[in-house]
Amino acid sequence: MPSRARRQPHRPRTSYVGNARPEGVYFGQRAGVPTRPAKRIGIGIGTGIVATSRPIIGITMGDPCGVGAEVIVKALADPALRLRARFVIFGLAEQLAYVADSLEVDWPVYRDHHESLRRYPEEIVVLDYDEFSLPAAMPRGPSRIGGQASMAFCRDAIDAARRGLIDALVTAPISKTSWSMAKFGKYPGHTELLAEMCKAKYVAMMFASPKLRVVLATIHEALFGIRDKFTIGLVFNPIELADRALRDWFGLESPRIAVCGLNPHAGEGGQFGDEEERIIAPAVLLAGEAGINVSGPYPADTVYVKALAGEFDCVVAMYHDQGLIPVKLLGWQDAVNVTLGLPIIRTSPDHGTAFDIAGRNAADPSSMIAAINLAIDLVRCPKNTASP
Repeated sequence: MPSRARRQPHRPRTSYVGNARPEGVYFGQRAGVPTRPAKRIGIGIGTGIVATSRPIIGITMGDPCGVGAEVIVKALADPALRLRARFVIFGLAEQLAYVADSLEVDWPVYRDHHESLRRYPEEIVVLDYDEFSLPAAMPRGPSRIGGQASMAFCRDAIDAARRGLIDALVTAPISKTSWSMAKFGKYPGHTELLAEMCKAKYVAMMFASPKLRVVLATIHEALFGIRDKFTIGLVFNPIELADRALRDWFGLESPRIAVCGLNPHAGEGGQFGDEEERIIAPAVLLAGEAGINVSGPYPADTVYVKALAGEFDCVVAMYHDQGLIPVKLLGWQDAVNVTLGLPIIRTSPDHGTAFDIAGRNAADPSSMIAAINLAIDLVRCPKNTASP
């Protein structure tokens, strides 16, 4: 068990010193205790303040009982990543400090209360939600308070992105069970909450990795429930969003999009279902008439082989596992979830809360690092004002 001697105890905001900066403090700066200087990283020496030309990336901590705090601390421990942007973390300062100490990571962090949110010049800011009393080493697993806290992080971060206080949003994993326990069961995940708060007409999930890009036509839907919601528009919309994203964000002039069938062998001419002929083929036709370079429907068990060979730039899958299994098999460490159809930029790592390894220093930050880097790239894209 790592030493907790340096852990910052939970105290009211008024117990912190720093008269020159009454709006916030650095970790370790509390009444009667000298401030530990920010680690020298080449800029903002001793202050953590960086050039304001860098984009501000908001990061939600996710479920406090999961690996969110760990992968965030590990990711931002990399000076090269910190040189690319400024960061605002929506989470629990005490838990993040505890994780940083346990991992022996020294980072220049400025603490403020979440109600004081603004655009910060500091390199890393933690917006603290100290109204949630969670021990840093609390039991791992779904919980009502974990759902309440992670929902508060998400809502405030989405609102900050909409108001322009952050330039992009990266979300650490939440627990759908925790949200349900906290009476937020109407949201199966981040995507549905984002769509509601951003008043998006329709959205889609893209999973991007160096080897493969996949967009989902349906997201968190029961497999047997898809048939009742399966329409031409349901298939056309993600095709259109994928085309816009690939053009505006990934710099492809004429992206090649493949569309999966719903049934085995893409229906085999109607022998295994008629959704391909009734719904998917007409959606592909409409997209083609709109100027999109799209083809299909293809059997899902072979189309990914063609995409990997370079024949397609993106695959539109009909349901969750049809698209996520190949993505996670081929690139789980560096795959990133990007939400299309929003007026804001949002990415997230392609993994869950990993309650089983939380608190063990076993979480791989690769996907979080990839999500942060992609968010920065999208902010810097000249066309990001026309976000897909």
